[in-house]
Amino acid sequence: MPRIAKGAVPSPNIWNTPQVYELENLAADPDGAADAAMRALRPWDGATVLDIGCGTGYHLPRFAAAAARVIGVEPHGDLVALARRRCAGLPSVSVHAATAQELPLPDASVDVAVARWAYFFGPGCEPGLRELSRVVRRGGAAFVIDLDGDRGSFGRWFRQTVPTWSAAEVEAFWDRHGWQRQPLDLRMVFSRRADLEAVLRIEFTPEVAARAIAETRGLELAYPNVLRWRTF
Repeated sequence: MPRIAKGAVPSPNIWNTPQVYELENLAADPDGAADAAMRALRPWDGATVLDIGCGTGYHLPRFAAAAARVIGVEPHGDLVALARRRCAGLPSVSVHAATAQELPLPDASVDVAVARWAYFFGPGCEPGLRELSRVVRRGGAAFVIDLDGDRGSFGRWFRQTVPTWSAAEVEAFWDRHGWQRQPLDLRMVFSRRADLEAVLRIEFTPEVAARAIAETRGLELAYPNVLRWRTF
């Protein structure tokens, strides 16, 4: 059985099929639009960066190219091991087995915190937001990147898979907590059709995935996201 930190919120796609999720990471946002949008708001050159829900550590080396220190936090022990292996040659990177609700960091120790496709969907995430307020120092910023379930075919497939999801409820949550938002028009671009289809199958129910595969031509998908942020 995998080692999972207490209180972890399951992420079935990467937890169950990390090798397919790696294909998704490789395909998502080849233009670097998400990183560019965050850096325009709060650059991380020379900073301490926290990646919450870092999974296999895919984004940690990219942060480490500019940051002074990079900390990955991931609740799934097997993924933590993969992330540590990926970053073994990067002395500025450390990876911890922990949850967003209990970050293993001192107060005011982080300049930039990022949660990308991990945990922060809206109501229920208050413990994680409190932890962000504790660990991000004055002058820092926190970013949350998630699928925009209210836009495009990808959003429609998501709503069909998670019919309880409410755009109005999610937006009201973030407004109450004082976060700002910016739409991100990202893409997924694959080198093989089989990889595209495999990713759709881990993102949606079998019935929805079959429809999404039938509706998608070629090797590219529009991937509407939203960037949320607040400064401290």
